[in-house]
Amino acid sequence: MGHWLQRNIIEPGKLPLLLALTAFVLTFLITRVITRLIRAGKGPFGNVSSGGVHIHHVVPGVVLTIIGGFGAVAGGAHGFGSALCAVIFGIGAGLVLDEFALILHLDDVYWTEAGRQSVEVVVLTAALVGLVLAGFSPFGVNDLSQDELQGRGNVITTVAVNFLFALLVLSKGKARMAIFSVIVPLVGLIGCVRLARPGSAWARRFYRRRPRARARATLRAYRHDRRWAGPRRRLQDLIGGKPDPVVARR
Repeated sequence: MGHWLQRNIIEPGKLPLLLALTAFVLTFLITRVITRLIRAGKGPFGNVSSGGVHIHHVVPGVVLTIIGGFGAVAGGAHGFGSALCAVIFGIGAGLVLDEFALILHLDDVYWTEAGRQSVEVVVLTAALVGLVLAGFSPFGVNDLSQDELQGRGNVITTVAVNFLFALLVLSKGKARMAIFSVIVPLVGLIGCVRLARPGSAWARRFYRRRPRARARATLRAYRHDRRWAGPRRRLQDLIGGKPDPVVARR
């Protein structure tokens, strides 16, 4: 089955990556379903505790990620062992990134506004891995021919230029575009020519004495956030569940 997939569906050598991505996405979705059922008090599921300590699923996730990662390195790139390690790694990564916000804040923010960061990171990770499966490679190396790949100078130059694009986009306060530009350099080029977000390092450095550019950047960011903030929040709520309402303090 695995050989048939590699011959007819995906590029050679990418079956483990496909298995890891599938396991990653399915694990995240199943985990979110279970946690939402626990939150609603439905079903046979419940929180896991030991000695009064709540065991978050990031803990088995870390263990599985380590096992899958080291197993893949030790087992090579082919065979059943490689596929099994890819699945184990994908399951572990799904459990870990589902609680990314907890790791970032070192606090149980799963059902708070801050917990939305976990959903965003999972979606971003799945999208990036999907692009790699589709044939893209970091920093545009996939655009080089075999002759160009043999010349180290061309490869180094291509990586350096595209990495510079990603850094420039990041300095403009556009983290998502910067991440995607690592895989799709055209995204970085677009981000470089667009206005920076207010408060970014680029805006503080180059818009300080340019009030018109500062005003245009502020207006563009306001319009962008007003247009996309609502749909993005609804999508996050649909995927990961709605955060608990914030109780106003008196």
